[in-house]
Amino acid sequence: MTSPTHADAAAALLAVNRRRRSIRRWVSIATLPLTLAALLLVVKLLSMYAFAHTSISSFVSGAYAESESAARGQDVLNWFEQVRAPYNIGTALAGAEQLDAARSELERAVPLAQGLEVCPVLINLSLVVERQGDAAQADGDAAKAAELYGEALEITVETPEECSSDEAQRQSPQPDRDMSDTLDENQQRQQEKQRQSQQPPPEQPEQPEQGEGEQSETPQDKLDDIEDRLNQGAQEREDQLGGGQGDDGSGGGGTDKPW
Repeated sequence: MTSPTHADAAAALLAVNRRRRSIRRWVSIATLPLTLAALLLVVKLLSMYAFAHTSISSFVSGAYAESESAARGQDVLNWFEQVRAPYNIGTALAGAEQLDAARSELERAVPLAQGLEVCPVLINLSLVVERQGDAAQADGDAAKAAELYGEALEITVETPEECSSDEAQRQSPQPDRDMSDTLDENQQRQQEKQRQSQQPPPEQPEQPEQGEGEQSETPQDKLDDIEDRLNQGAQEREDQLGGGQGDDGSGGGGTDKPW
């Protein structure tokens, strides 16, 4: 049996290297989806933070359109904290007075909220519906306003009691704003608005009709008219008593005219 030559050893080494490269290639192909998923996850997490920060800072500065646009960026591939995107969109739309669209987004956020996440969603939803009632009241539609105030009040009353807890306050997006006090104030205000919108409008006193060119009579005019009538009556009595005799000089018994 002959011993392996240098050429045989080199060929064997090349074969081993080829097998190693093949294994690495297949391992890379097999793990490629996981690598891409991990990369996508990192990008998504970073973009969520960036969009959330932009949405909040834009809202605070009053740039509601920019806030809404950033919040809609959160809505793409919204796998984590799904309530945040519709909540931020609805809040931005409410700031821009697009109340119908804001209400729709906040109503979409309610079933996505978990635990105490629902508290700020319900508070903002109640405020949006209340502002819809204000708009109806301003348009003169008291019945619609009363209906919307009732819906807002119902949302406030049905907000879970846990939303008044210290834990809910710690999770609030506005820690400097007391959630319990906000709920109480909203309930009182919405009750008062609903009550006022259900009251009938005050009756306007009827104004006496005056003819064209006719002016209202003053107290002095009334006194002058009475004095004229008295003078006229006295003159008529004098005529009847002194000037009512016939040609023969006999007195004619005249009848007094009504005054």
